[in-house]
Amino acid sequence: MNPTVTRILLADDHALMRAGVRSVLEQHEWLNVVAEATNGREALRLMGEHRPDVALIDIAMPELTGLEVLEQAASAFPEIKIVLLSMHDTKDFITKALCAGARGYLLKDSTSDELELALRTVMRGDIYLSAHMTTQMAGALAQMATMATVATVPINPLTPRQIEVLCCIARGLSTKEIAYQLQLSAKTVETHRAQLMSRLKLRDIASLVRYAIRNNLVPLDLDATRPTQSHP
Repeated sequence: MNPTVTRILLADDHALMRAGVRSVLEQHEWLNVVAEATNGREALRLMGEHRPDVALIDIAMPELTGLEVLEQAASAFPEIKIVLLSMHDTKDFITKALCAGARGYLLKDSTSDELELALRTVMRGDIYLSAHMTTQMAGALAQMATMATVATVPINPLTPRQIEVLCCIARGLSTKEIAYQLQLSAKTVETHRAQLMSRLKLRDIASLVRYAIRNNLVPLDLDATRPTQSHP
């Protein structure tokens, strides 16, 4: 098999939904569905058996919900990138998903193009949320800032530039978008990201996002800080 192919586990208790998503994925040569699960417990078993690159998990499944699968997989299979599929775009669901380690949160009525974009985004190490859901998160970020649970590592070890990069990462911007917004090279952005992980003793992008949320580093007016001009 082509080593560049991304191996996908698909988990949903509705056969028609699985068939529809599989049909979309099979249109792309770089995507390969290696297993399908009909419930959360089976999804976890198949993750261990097939070790896919990405698991597309329905948030509402029997036996174990998508969030419960996510929480268990985060410790058992940290290398597997999990994207939750849901009918719910409420702040509570999105916040719980991000804090549990989801790499993406995608609505079931998303287009096939958005599904492909989400998979490309998580495979390059970024978090995927649609623009609509990013806006939905604004109020949740304010609420989380009042919670007693905070990151154990203080913010002060970070330089102003590192904080800027961290904020961009938490808003779901890609490396290319961060480079454009901060007028940096993509390589410099990647260097800052690696330094952030090292300094904060975090191992992945999802952990950086949770750190930024818990420390109230993300501006409430998220759309105002996104690039508005087209760029290559």
